[in-house]
Amino acid sequence: MNLKSGVRNVKQSETPSALTILFGATGDLAKRKLYPSLYRLYRKGHLSSGFAVIGTARREWDNDIFREHVKKSVMESTAVQEQIDEFISHFYYLPHDVSDSDSYVALRTLANDLDNKYALGGNRLFYLAMAPEFFGTIADHLKEDGLTDTEGFGRLVIEKPFGHDLPSAQELNEQIRRSFDEKDIYRIDHYLGKEMVQNIEAIRFANALFEPLWNNRYISNIQITSSETLGVEERGGYYETSGALKDMVQNHMLQMVSLLAMEPPISLQDDDIRREKVRAFRSMRPLTLETVNDYFVRGQYGPGEDGMLGYREELNVNPESNTETYVAGKVMFDNFRWAGVPFYIRTGKRMPLKSTKIVVQFKDIPMNLYYRPDDQEMEPNLLVIHIQPEEGITLHLNAKRAGHQLQTTPVKLSYANSGVDVMNTPEAYEKLIHDAMRGDSTNFTHWDEVALSWSFVDVIAEAWRNEKAAFPNYPAGTKGPKASDELLEKDGFFWWPMNMLDVNICN
Repeated sequence: MNLKSGVRNVKQSETPSALTILFGATGDLAKRKLYPSLYRLYRKGHLSSGFAVIGTARREWDNDIFREHVKKSVMESTAVQEQIDEFISHFYYLPHDVSDSDSYVALRTLANDLDNKYALGGNRLFYLAMAPEFFGTIADHLKEDGLTDTEGFGRLVIEKPFGHDLPSAQELNEQIRRSFDEKDIYRIDHYLGKEMVQNIEAIRFANALFEPLWNNRYISNIQITSSETLGVEERGGYYETSGALKDMVQNHMLQMVSLLAMEPPISLQDDDIRREKVRAFRSMRPLTLETVNDYFVRGQYGPGEDGMLGYREELNVNPESNTETYVAGKVMFDNFRWAGVPFYIRTGKRMPLKSTKIVVQFKDIPMNLYYRPDDQEMEPNLLVIHIQPEEGITLHLNAKRAGHQLQTTPVKLSYANSGVDVMNTPEAYEKLIHDAMRGDSTNFTHWDEVALSWSFVDVIAEAWRNEKAAFPNYPAGTKGPKASDELLEKDGFFWWPMNMLDVNICN
């Protein structure tokens, strides 16, 4: 590791040859995300010429049907279709019953044949794009039926959710750890694959402008917002068992909080970054059943304009549902760096805008020489990290207004990934699949992170489960319940409007 350059050694290595075994190969995730991501990796030369993919599912398909399915998936996602027939020739299909050992024996035979055909060295990536209740069963069979018994690596990639509370997550983890070491378990959080989430580290640790100010002496609050314009759509049945708290806060939101709050790691190696994230999780102020409503509020959308349905009117939703579609909260850290600085998070469905942004608000200067009683208050300095749908960074400053009067005007310094540099930002899944193949687990969640985030969220879930909410409390298409604004107002702050913080795209 070269500390001066800050480059991970693993990033300098080539992608090894590997066999990817995809469970749930006929599902929606594989079609929308995984096949297009593999194709982009192939086109960019990030897959060795000897790669191979085995797709498994219950459908009685053969190789030809599967390859046409993959080809259609790729063609629907990209206008560039070079070498697509060569790409799909590396795909093979096997009908599979996840609970039947005979299916795994047939899978092992095909995997061994492809190992020899493509000289894969026994390297295998097992990707579980399946319902969570099958994770443990598949992991057990992979070991018991000999699929992990090779000379190469055997890595398990798991989609969320990882459990539905701490006890279920612990049970699942113990089951999977019987077959795989922690270093070989890659728990996907696709937010960690987003370019600007990964840029949090660079913004903090590669700029002398920010790192000395990244503490409670200079920062007044940090706000993280992830809003969606869509409702639950066809996911009503799933959402009834999760809600926004478990679907978004326990994983995506708290992961972003940990990256913003962690101490500088001694290197950019995955173990060192993970260690500091875990320390940040451990320093979060714990909640009690009595204090939950002082720190967190919840909401559920009702009917809105233009015929938008309320949550309770959605398919497979209880007409008297107590499930939250909106969560806003305040996370406090009891440590030297962040004592007294609130980290505000909010996430919701049926909001006015689809947007994920981080706003770092700096404290006002002690004496404002430009303040005039008859003038508007000077805007605070803000650092805005735009994650989606646009990607970029905006720094809000104050400059002298043109003319003779000593007055200021707010100005923005912006950088946009879709601006003048025209960066080819990789799809989050493309980046994460590539990392898993190379053995870089930096952008995956470690068990310690999962356990600590569940222990924090479980208290909130229990408090809300035992208390009937006055739902619905915000119309579909609006910015959320009034209690969300009141949460910040009692601290003297307000939510920064998302449309005011849009990144300026350079032309």
